Amino acid sequence: MKRLLFFILGLILSLSSCSSKDKDKILSNNKEFVIDKYDGASLRIASGSENKELEEIIKAYAEKNKQNIEIDYMGSLDMIKSLETDGYDAIWPASSMWVELANSKAKLKYEKTISISPVVFAIKESLAKDLGFVDKEVSTKDLIEAINANKLKFTMTNASRSNSGASAYLGFLTALSNNETLRSEDLDDPELKKNIRDLLKGVRRSSGSSNWLIDLFLEGDYDAMVNYEALIITANKRLEEEGKEPLYVIYPSDGLAISDSPFCYVDRGDKDKEKAFLALQDYLLSDEGQEKIEKTGKRNAFGDVYSDNEEIFNKAWGIDTKKALKVIRFPKADVIKKALEAYQEELKKPALTCYVLDYSSSMQENEGYDRMMESLSQIFIEDEAKKLSLLGNPKDKNIIIPFASDVLGVENASGSYEELAAIYDKLNESYQVDGATAMNEAIAKSLEEIKKVDDIASYTPAVVVLTDGKANGPMAFKELEEKYGESGLDLPIFSITYGSADKDELDKLAQMSRGRVFDGKEDMAKAFYEVKGYN
Repeated sequence: MKRLLFFILGLILSLSSCSSKDKDKILSNNKEFVIDKYDGASLRIASGSENKELEEIIKAYAEKNKQNIEIDYMGSLDMIKSLETDGYDAIWPASSMWVELANSKAKLKYEKTISISPVVFAIKESLAKDLGFVDKEVSTKDLIEAINANKLKFTMTNASRSNSGASAYLGFLTALSNNETLRSEDLDDPELKKNIRDLLKGVRRSSGSSNWLIDLFLEGDYDAMVNYEALIITANKRLEEEGKEPLYVIYPSDGLAISDSPFCYVDRGDKDKEKAFLALQDYLLSDEGQEKIEKTGKRNAFGDVYSDNEEIFNKAWGIDTKKALKVIRFPKADVIKKALEAYQEELKKPALTCYVLDYSSSMQENEGYDRMMESLSQIFIEDEAKKLSLLGNPKDKNIIIPFASDVLGVENASGSYEELAAIYDKLNESYQVDGATAMNEAIAKSLEEIKKVDDIASYTPAVVVLTDGKANGPMAFKELEEKYGESGLDLPIFSITYGSADKDELDKLAQMSRGRVFDGKEDMAKAFYEVKGYN
């Protein structure tokens, strides 16, 4: 096999060992994969969500070798943050660039790339033909021209949360800078800023997870998606099974990033864990393991594909494993940090967020109200937002709708932290916790308020609902569902559960709006943090 030359940054991480409970289950995105029913050492791995595609391979290995394996899925930045507090025996991010951002004194060993997948721009086949992008070299500027002409909208993960979004974003920046590697001074260039803003204004929906982005795309009506080549293959298989139009893959000719999937172990002196890690790594890199990995749509560790698996990489979808790709070199850690801060605070589409907040009497129980306000402080108070990398864009719009037995009021604030702090104080001082739970009425009100916003297409909109109970106002869910349909909005509703919140009811909201439900029962602040990754 010919080895593709990729620039692989050094791996610097902080990990520790941790035992797990007696479990044998597989849960959904951002949850865990667990095989823990054998005697002997356990491996606890922090992983990017794209490796969910490998679960059947790992499960079969674990059961055959009687090996305990637990995998926690999380976004790339979240993975780095988790290393400060959570114990892991190994880490498996999508890209080695993230480990450059991690502070570590741990002794790392055995870092190896497990698979390769380019981060690509995939467009509905008919639209790709209309744009003249089929069988043609397409540059980042070509994509911007289509976006500026209002001919192209796309979905993409949040660059401040997920590797696919961050890698694509850094690829766009590098290509537009006309430099081999992005430099700090490039990020101060007004023309580069304008170009990247023009590109990112094409984002129609955002996500905090590459896998969840696939589900969103399949459930909705979207033109294009930025994601891993491997996950585009997964999406196209499902689209064709459903008799729908597949996506056509574009490899930007002026530069793209790759997922190099580094897997490494932290030496903490546990020889049994070290032996278990090496055995798993050796299997994943064996001919058998690599061939199975390729069947999921990932290229092997050398960037190639075995001849028996070439049909998986369907050329009709624009996929070309022989194409010479112009792969960017990721910049130094300080430039990556500066670029991500610029994305969050200046370059991405501003967020339009409506917070629907439960002030019913039950929020007095279990410190619900206090925990809600503490969580909101991490978004509305500048110093707190800075600690969690949640600083917003001054052009953001925020709508706050407190509710109890009825809608209690409507508050508005820009992304100015002076305005947000004033709203936070008002929420504390002017609204009382008392009464029933008119949640559906409050969500209906949020639709009305969002429709009043001028040029809504220039924002990334979302409704965030926090509740500890079940809607018991006069408005039934069916009526709310009708109002949502009549609004004509592509508006995700993200709910954060607390206390005895009715998850089934919140799941219906998520299904209706292509949103998600986040569990705030253990850590409400973390749930708020996760929600902002989708907005």
